[in-house]
Amino acid sequence: MARNKEGLLLLLDVGPSMHYVLPEIEKVCSMLVEKKLIYSKYDEVGVVLFGTRETDNELTKEVGGYQHVMVLKNIKVVDGDIVDALQQLPRGTTDGDFLDAVIVGMDMLIKKYGETNKGKKRLCLITNAQCPIKDPYEGTKEDQVSTVAKQMTVYGMRMESIIVRGKSSQDVNKRVMDENDRLLDIFSKETSARLLHVENPISLFGALRTRNITPVTVFRGDLEISAKLRIKVRVYKKTSEEKFPTLKKYSDKAPSNDKSATHEVKVDYEYKSFDDPKKVVPLDQRIRGYRYGPQIVPISSAEWDAVKFKPEKGVKLLGFSDSSNILRHYYMKDVYIFLPEPGNTKAILAVSALARAMKEMNKVAILRCVWRQGQANVVIGVLTPNVSDRESIPDSFYFSVLPFAEDVREFQFPSFSNFPASWQPNEQQLEATDNLIRMLDLAPNEKEEVLLPDFTPNPILERFYRFLELKSKHPDAAVPPLDHTLKKITEPDGDLLLQYKPMIDSFCTSFELKPNPKQKKPRRLLPEKRFGSSDEETKGDVSARPANLIAKTSTVKIENIGDLTPVQDFEAILSRRDSPDWVIKAIKDMKNKIFDLVEDSHEGDNYPKALECLVALRKGCILEQEPKLFNDFLRHLCKFCLEKDLDSFCEYLSCRGITLISKEEAVDSEVTEAEAKSFLVKSEPKFD
Repeated sequence: MARNKEGLLLLLDVGPSMHYVLPEIEKVCSMLVEKKLIYSKYDEVGVVLFGTRETDNELTKEVGGYQHVMVLKNIKVVDGDIVDALQQLPRGTTDGDFLDAVIVGMDMLIKKYGETNKGKKRLCLITNAQCPIKDPYEGTKEDQVSTVAKQMTVYGMRMESIIVRGKSSQDVNKRVMDENDRLLDIFSKETSARLLHVENPISLFGALRTRNITPVTVFRGDLEISAKLRIKVRVYKKTSEEKFPTLKKYSDKAPSNDKSATHEVKVDYEYKSFDDPKKVVPLDQRIRGYRYGPQIVPISSAEWDAVKFKPEKGVKLLGFSDSSNILRHYYMKDVYIFLPEPGNTKAILAVSALARAMKEMNKVAILRCVWRQGQANVVIGVLTPNVSDRESIPDSFYFSVLPFAEDVREFQFPSFSNFPASWQPNEQQLEATDNLIRMLDLAPNEKEEVLLPDFTPNPILERFYRFLELKSKHPDAAVPPLDHTLKKITEPDGDLLLQYKPMIDSFCTSFELKPNPKQKKPRRLLPEKRFGSSDEETKGDVSARPANLIAKTSTVKIENIGDLTPVQDFEAILSRRDSPDWVIKAIKDMKNKIFDLVEDSHEGDNYPKALECLVALRKGCILEQEPKLFNDFLRHLCKFCLEKDLDSFCEYLSCRGITLISKEEAVDSEVTEAEAKSFLVKSEPKFD
C-alpha cells in the first residue's frame, strides 16, 4: 500500500433488526467511497457483511466457525463496483455476531498488509449491537475482546464502532445491549477505537467520517508565557470549511488512443497597451495600481515589500481575562488546537497545569500569534482550556481568532419606539412569540440536542457527491430531487410542528394578517396644495376627498414619495422591511424630490419645504448607516445650485445649520467634525 493511503474495511450488520436502517447505511457507505474516488483514489476498501444467511470467508474454510459472515468485496482500490455493491446490500435472515465480523476483518487486513502501514488500516463497524455474541471456548467474553484489542494494537489497526439505535430499540433485550456496550467500550479503552451512538439517519450521516484529513502543523515552537517560561507546543487546525472539489478544464484535442495525454488546458494572459492595442506590454513594464478616489496610484513590488509589516515568528501570551468577557460571536475564521509537544513530559505537565488552573478560575488567555516567518499579518486570539477526561489524551487548548477594531460591524436598526402606538406589540403577542421561540429550541432542557454540529453533514455537499456519481454513469441524467434525509436538515421537523401545533395556531391568531395590494394613485380632486397656502385651503382640500378614500390610503403601504406629504411618505418607505431595496429607493426618490423643489422654486417659495425634506433625508441616512449617500448628494446639490444661479439656497441651508454627516454621527462617515462644520460657512448676513 502506498504511503499515506488507507486500507478500510467496512463491517456492516445486515441482520433482521437492521433492515429498517439499511437504506441509510447504503447511502452513507456509498458516499464514503464516492468521496474517496475524488480525494483518495488510491485508497483500498473492502466490505464484510454479518447476519447473512450465507457464510463466505477464509477463516471458516481454514479453522471453522464464524458463521453468517460474508465477504461482499475483498480489499481493493476503490472503484465504481464497490459503490454499486454498497447501494444494493442484501438483507440478512439471522442475528449477527459483531465480534466474529471484527475477527474476520482483522484477518483480512493482516493477510493483505501484515505489520506494515501502521495507523493506515481501519475497521469501521456499523451495527445496533442488540444481538448476543457467542461464548468463547475458553475464558470470558471480556477476555476474548481484550485479546482481540491487543492484536489490533500490535498490527497498528484503528477501529470505529457506530451503534445505530432508533425507536425500534425499545423492545429488545436490555441485558444483551448493556453487555455489548461494555464489550465495545473495551475496544475504545485499549485500542485506537472510536465509539459512537446514533439515534437517527441524520446523525448516521455525520458519524461516519467520509474523508480523512492528514494533520499538518500550523505552528511548531514555544508558547511564550514570559521571558523565562516557554512551553513546547504544536498547533493544528481543529475545524475548517469543506468546499466543493476543484474544477479543472479538460481538453479533448489529444488523440483518444494516447494514454500519456494529460488533457490539461494551459491559459496564458497578454497585457496590451491602451494607446496601442496591438502592442503587448512586457512583464517588467507592468505595475500594480490601487484606486484612490478618481485616480489610480501605482505601487511597485519593491515599495509594497517596504511597507509590509514583517513580524517575528512566535506565539506570545498577552494576558488573561474572565471567560465572560469573550463572547461567542467574537470568534472569527477557523478553530485551532494547541497540543503539548509529543513525548515531552515537561510540556505535557505544563500545559495540563495551565489548562486546569484556567478552567478552575474561569479564565481565558489572550495570545499574539505569528505562525510562520515572513507572515504579513498578526493574529490576536483567545485560548480556551480543554481538559481531557481520558488518561491517554493530554490536556490541550482551543484557539479562536478575535476581531480587531476594524473587523467589528456595528449595525444600527430602527427601534420599535419609532413606530406608531398601533404597531407596538401587546402582552398577548409577546407571550405567543416567546412560546414559539421556546418551541423551536434545538437544545431543549433535559433532552438531547437536535442537529448536533459534529453529526450534521452539509446537505449541499452530500447532494453534489451523489449527483456527481450519477453523472459518471449517466452523462445526460437530470438533477434528482433532494433526499428525504437531507430535507430534515434544511426543513422544519414535521413531527415537531405537529406536536406544537396549538402554539403555532396561537401565534397566528395573535397577529392580524392583511393583504398588501398595490397602491393605486388616487384621483386628484383639487389642485395640489402649495407650501404656504392658508389653513382654509388645506381643510378644503382634505374635505373634498371621499372619506372611504382617506381610510383606504391610511392602510396601504406607501411605495412612492408624493407631493402632499413627502416627509411622511419617505419615512414610511424607509421603515418597510419586506425588502432591502426600499431603503435605496426611498433615498433616491427623496433626492429627486429635493432637486425638483429647488429647481421649480420662485423667489425661494419652495425653500422651506425642500429644507424639511433635506432634514428628513439626513436623519434617514444616519439611521440606515448611509452617510456617504447624503454627503455626496449635499455636495452635488450645492454645486448644482451654483451652476444654476441658485446660490441663495446654499445660503439658506448655511443659515439653518445644515452640514455634512460627520464620524461622530455615523461611524461609516469619512467626514470629520471640523470638515462638517466648515461646510457651507458664509460671511454674508443670514438669509431671512
